[in-house]
Formats: sequence, C-alpha cells, structure tokens
Amino acid sequence: MAERSGMILHLYIARRFLMAFGIVTAVFVAILLPIDMADQLRGLNEGEGFTAVLQLALLNLPRSLMGLLPLFVMLATLLLFLGLARTSELVVVRAAGRSALAAAASPVVVALIIGGLALALLNPLVASTARQFELTRAQMTGGESRTVSLTQGGLWLRQGTGSEQTVIRARATNSDGTHLFDASFFTFDANGLLLERMDAREAVLERGAWDLADVRRWPIAGSDNAEADARTFAVLTLPSTLTAEQIRDSFGNPETVSIFDLPGFIRQLNDAGFAALQHRTWFQMQLSSPLVMAAMVLIGAGFTMRHTRFGKTGVMVLAAILLGFGVVFIRRFAEVLGETGQVSVTLVAWTPPIAAILLALGFLLHTEDG
Repeated sequence: MAERSGMILHLYIARRFLMAFGIVTAVFVAILLPIDMADQLRGLNEGEGFTAVLQLALLNLPRSLMGLLPLFVMLATLLLFLGLARTSELVVVRAAGRSALAAAASPVVVALIIGGLALALLNPLVASTARQFELTRAQMTGGESRTVSLTQGGLWLRQGTGSEQTVIRARATNSDGTHLFDASFFTFDANGLLLERMDAREAVLERGAWDLADVRRWPIAGSDNAEADARTFAVLTLPSTLTAEQIRDSFGNPETVSIFDLPGFIRQLNDAGFAALQHRTWFQMQLSSPLVMAAMVLIGAGFTMRHTRFGKTGVMVLAAILLGFGVVFIRRFAEVLGETGQVSVTLVAWTPPIAAILLALGFLLHTEDG
C-alpha cells in the first residue's frame, strides 16, 4: 500500500512538473517569436513581406528553444516547488515521511526524459530547420549559403565574383583548409560554361591567391582540342576571394548536423585533414545535455523546497537562477576550451553537469539534515 501511494505521489509531482514546463515553454515561445521576427526584419531586403519574416522566425525558433531548454527546466522546477510550498503540499509530503530527495526524484526523471527526447527528436529537427533557415535567408538576402562542402570524394570549395566562379576539389587538406593536396580547379563563366581546368599537386592559400605547384592547365572554352592545348607549370598563382576564416566558418555550426549524422560527419572531416574539434565538442556536449537538465532540477529544488512562511523566497529564487546561469556559463566556457583543444573534449562536456549535480545533491542533503 505504501509503495502504491508513493508511486501515486511521484506521478502527481511529475504531472505538475510537466504542466509547469509546458507553461514556461509556451510563454517563451510567445516572447521569442515576435522578437525574432523583428530581428529578421532588420536583415532582409525591403521587398520581403510579413510571410518571409514569419517563415524565417519559425525556422529559427527550434534552435532558440533548444538552447534555452535548461532555463525552461529550471523555471519549471521553481514554479513547481513554489506552488507546492504555497499550498502546503510540501509540508504534507514531508509529514508523510518523504525526504527532499524522494520528492525531487520524479522531476529529475522527467527532466532526464525531456533531455533524451530533445536529443533524439528535437536535435534532428533543429539541424533540418537550421539548414533550411540558412539557405532561405541566403536566398532572400542574395548571399551565398555555403562555400565549402564535404563528400566521400574529398573537399569541395567555391570562390569567385559575379563574372566567374571557380569550383575546387581536393583529396585532402590541412586543419584550416588553406593547404590542399591533389587539387582540381574548374572555372565557369556567369552562364555556367566551363572555361578551364587546372590540376595541381598542392595549392596553398596565401593573401588573396592560391599558390599552385606542379600544375597542368586545360583551356576548355575556345579550344578545339583541350588536351593538345594543355600546358604544364611548375608554379602558378590563381587569385582567390576566399580566406581561412571563410573556409572554417563555411562548415557551419554543428547545430546544422543531426546528432545521428554527426559521428559520420566528424569522420569525414578527419579524413579530409580537419581536426573537427568544434564538432567533436558539440557532439559530447549534446550527449551530456540530459544531465544538465537533471542538475537544473536539483538546483531549483534545493532552493525552493521550503515552506513560504520561512520567508526570503525571492532571494532563494534569485540564488537558484543565478546558480543555474553560472552552470550554463561554466559549461559554455568549457566548450570554448574544448573547441580550441586546450582541454579534453570528454572532460569539458561531462565535468560541469556532473559537478553541478553533486553540488546540488550536497546542498539538498545539507538542507534535509538542517
């Protein structure tokens, strides 16, 4: 009988937590959507109407919600336990012999489930909508959506101006894409007509130009026999509009790659010669995100599982929010350390949430003992 009543209690608290989480999410959607629409409106051409702005805002909304999930969990926890304290339900729970950890167990489980579902369902949705957002925005603003792509055949780059475009394929490259091996350069005119092809053993990007070594050049346009007209050069310089920063940034945010496709994409980056530290760090950070949700619940519970008659409720809520933001800040800082290779990727991804959980558990046990 006691086990059944305990299960009923856990289900009741879990249901209240889900309701609070839904309320918080709905409120933030109502706030974020108009703000994002205003932000998109400033960056678009004057000819774009309300439909285009709304489309971009809706495409960007899942990415915004994904990044704010820990905050949603924290606020839902505060809303749950403040509500239970205000109605004296927490007093009844404690009088029934349930500890603080037992009362927080069901919200922690629900937070872990939310984190797992976000990883399995929301993450692929964010990757898809983020890619579509970048493509749609590039089309609306007249910019280029992508400079670099990666396939099994190697690395592909695109450079050029309004009159000419050059497509570059390389078998391999260095860590920043500025030193290509076994590279081919295909130059097209504005109408897409192939003008010439160049193959080089090596190509190095230096100050607005590719320095090519061991080059063979085929003039395609205006030649009856391109092979007969081909010429060989020991070195050759080809002007370029690319920079190392453009090449690195053109791989896009790891958010645009689904968590299920990310391991394969990382292997492709490694095979092409890139270190892929940013993507590896992002992958581990995503895997550890359910633990961040659990940590937020425990932090929120530790500061609000007390009766409102004790006072200082506002101070405790503020302390919980500040500590939650502190955990997020430390996690972001650790992510930067992982992306730059200063600290192990596994260490930066898993240490902050585990440390936050242990800290919150210690505070809960201290409160319980008090």
